[in-house]
Amino acid sequence: MKEDRISELENYILEKERASIEELCSVFNVSKNTMRRDINQLELKGKIKKVYGGIILTDKKTTEPFESREVKNKSAKLIIADLASTLIEDGDIVYIDSGTTTMHMIPYLSERKNVTIITNNLHVILNSLPYQNLNIISTGGTLFRRTNSFVDAEAVNSLKKYNISKAFLATTGVSIAKGITNSSSLEYDIKRYIVEHCDKKILLADNTKLEKVSLITYYDLKDIQVFISEQRPEQEYVDFFASNNISLLTPQ
Repeated sequence: MKEDRISELENYILEKERASIEELCSVFNVSKNTMRRDINQLELKGKIKKVYGGIILTDKKTTEPFESREVKNKSAKLIIADLASTLIEDGDIVYIDSGTTTMHMIPYLSERKNVTIITNNLHVILNSLPYQNLNIISTGGTLFRRTNSFVDAEAVNSLKKYNISKAFLATTGVSIAKGITNSSSLEYDIKRYIVEHCDKKILLADNTKLEKVSLITYYDLKDIQVFISEQRPEQEYVDFFASNNISLLTPQ
């Protein structure tokens, strides 16, 4: 019951983004002492931050809103999405990550046959509606509006049913030293599960994300199989990819 309550508390904060202790005690029908213990557990996970009289969602401050990220470097994102789509074959079962680059893959898949796309991204789902050839499976979960992605334990649990051949991954920062990083700790669990359980990991990142380190590392750069960008990266990265048997896919 305690685990269920903490999970429900996490979902509640994801939706509300902030709440007072009194409000939470009323909603979950527990004492202040019990609520404070639950809050301490969520704080240890990095999901929330305690403030005077209540709590706030940590990622509200660290994650740039989806709408402002989506318009940045859009031409580069379209080039990358087009390249990424060439790696999807008829009958594939793929995961398309939540991101402002990955979401643009969908229109380039209009000629593929019987492709199954598993995703936690709202825009991937909506963009797929016109294409009858695409089978869409949503992870479910709680919608985190700053990334327009579905997160929480239920989203991760739903993935355990599927055999995913290729994962198209998004990132907010790429570094040889720090790996593949993301600004949202709320998406960590689902990203981590995907990279540990899919057959082929494909990273999509425009050149502005190189040498940037975001809040949390979710995978080592050396362990992906394909890196896609809109232009050839600096020689340091070209050499790194070659030494780790990572395919580099760019227009040039």
